[in-house]
Amino acid sequence: MREITRFDAQVTALAERRSLGEGDDAATELAPLASVLLRTESASSSQIEGVTAGARALALASIEAKSGPNAQLVTANVLAMQRAVALADDISVDSILAAHDALLAGHEYAAPGRFRTSQVWIGSNAVSPHTASFVPPHHTRVPASMDDLIAFVRRVDLPVLVQCAIAHAQFETIHPFNDGNGRVGRTLVHAMLRHADVTHRLTVPVSAGLLTDTSAYFEALTAYRSGDVEPIVRQFVNASFRAIRNGRHLVDDLERVYDGWGERLPSRRGSAARRLLPHLLNQPAVNVAYVEAATGAAMSAAQRAVEQLEDAKILTRVGSGQRNRVWLANEVIDALDAFAERVGRRG
Repeated sequence: MREITRFDAQVTALAERRSLGEGDDAATELAPLASVLLRTESASSSQIEGVTAGARALALASIEAKSGPNAQLVTANVLAMQRAVALADDISVDSILAAHDALLAGHEYAAPGRFRTSQVWIGSNAVSPHTASFVPPHHTRVPASMDDLIAFVRRVDLPVLVQCAIAHAQFETIHPFNDGNGRVGRTLVHAMLRHADVTHRLTVPVSAGLLTDTSAYFEALTAYRSGDVEPIVRQFVNASFRAIRNGRHLVDDLERVYDGWGERLPSRRGSAARRLLPHLLNQPAVNVAYVEAATGAAMSAAQRAVEQLEDAKILTRVGSGQRNRVWLANEVIDALDAFAERVGRRG
């Protein structure tokens, strides 16, 4: 737990140190780092459920450029994570329903923002509960079970990471939704960490740590349902250490990229091109409309900024069309892909 808090404090201090004496430009440096860590957590959480999208596809989906359905689902998971963390001061049934609604809005089969109203069972080849690997509680018991879970989440007499692991496992056992249980259950962990003041500004990519060995994670959930709590707690402790190591590596990579940009870009301080640089860490795919919104520049200035960044080889144009043009910050894409590669996946 101390390592999670230390990581949060280190990245916060890094941004404050870099912004010291640099005016408004650098004041935005922490927000992109926090957002990119949240996005990597959302991508890893989705990948645990078999929903995979690369950094390039995610970046394009974030500006509603052409992307596949998986990228759109992961983008929705980012919104769900943001919703859960924003409501961390009051973790409740309503805040969990709000996160589910953000995750699966538009997917009516999942009844977004509503508890399931029928029996479900788990098992890839299970055609009935009799052959399932796990049968969650009857749907009529879900509301009371969730009220009991929230009462447990609000306790203050337990080690926080132990409490998070148990709450997550119990959420998965209740399985309150038709779909999205795993992803919403992992957003609950981050809401709890924020609520307990373990994290203040960052989302530590714990799911990336779990993703390293999904078989062990699922086996730990099965053990919990059999009454053995230790494996799921151990999984969360180990996943947190792995997440912090990988997260620090990612932050270091992005810091090197950002410093390199500053040296290569000839534009004056305060220009639209300079103001855009921090945003590229979090959103490495941009169009002119995004640049206008991010920097507050007029369209002509936004277009010049993109051209300057292209000349400095910070941005690269995607495609050759003249309409709906998009540019990528490939160095950020590479850093995010390297993060995913380090996570690996077993099981």
